[in-house]
Amino acid sequence: MTTPESEFSPAVLAQLRRLQTRYAADDQDLAAYLEGFYHTRYLGYWDYIQLETLLSLQRPLTTIPDERIFIIYHQITELYFKLCLCEYEQLGELAAPTVAEVTLRVGRINRYFENLIDSFDVMVDGMDKHQFLEFRLALMPASGFQSVQYRMIELASTSLSNLVPEEQRRLLGEAAAHDELLGCIYWKTGATVVETGAKALTLTEFEKKYTGLLADHARHYEHRNLWAVVQRLPAGPEGQQHPRLLHQLRQLDVNVNVNWPLMHYKSAVRYLERNPDAIAATGGTNWQQYLPPKFQRRIFYPQLWTVQELQDWGKGWVESVLGSAQ
Repeated sequence: MTTPESEFSPAVLAQLRRLQTRYAADDQDLAAYLEGFYHTRYLGYWDYIQLETLLSLQRPLTTIPDERIFIIYHQITELYFKLCLCEYEQLGELAAPTVAEVTLRVGRINRYFENLIDSFDVMVDGMDKHQFLEFRLALMPASGFQSVQYRMIELASTSLSNLVPEEQRRLLGEAAAHDELLGCIYWKTGATVVETGAKALTLTEFEKKYTGLLADHARHYEHRNLWAVVQRLPAGPEGQQHPRLLHQLRQLDVNVNVNWPLMHYKSAVRYLERNPDAIAATGGTNWQQYLPPKFQRRIFYPQLWTVQELQDWGKGWVESVLGSAQ
């Protein structure tokens, strides 16, 4: 007589029993699920990552070959941003954060940004300048300024007040309400018409599409942003700071607020700078004032920098990057 013990190996029988326990807990018939499994195909790599769909998402608006480079790199950027947001989500959900886990996850976010920064030469030197200046006109008023995931990363990184320009922050005062701060967030002046200061269509369209989503995201991360999580960490021995975590936080500040914008600035100089006049960006953004960190001075963690470092924020980097781009 055949028994389960003789028909199946011990390993298979153990797994069947585990499955039986799991499905029985939900009052489900394991045999029916196994019948369905019998008719499924083996999983292929191409199916798992949806390769055909992924490769079909590049849809140039022109016949100019290098437009494909532009599209693909921006799609890669957004995928890296999504990886960052996965880490911020898990950080924000930590009920009892530990130094080790926070350091690990901030390190991952830094790694994603460093990969993007290191690869940005694809945008700086990887396209023919003449081709870029031709196909860019078909993209108006779209702009990388409209990357909502980048805004979500900023909101998940720090207290909302640190995303408000310093002068407006002083005028609002320390008791400013959440909605007041959100209404003064720095990017609201990032896409303005140079001659008039009015909002460019790039900004009005961005606000029309994402204002509600970003307001919800900002509220969700009001007490879950990375700095709020760090504030809940247990103090080190005798109140000491945690050097590895501090290093990662400072590096994140530099990666997001200095190195990443500067790579865009370097690209803009490469393609758009033309003496004596600069070519306008596709979305009409005032990129000469918006991109350089020494002008914008976005700093997630001012508590972690010296007075001199805060005063010199981005200056040296701007000079070195601009010099190498010319």
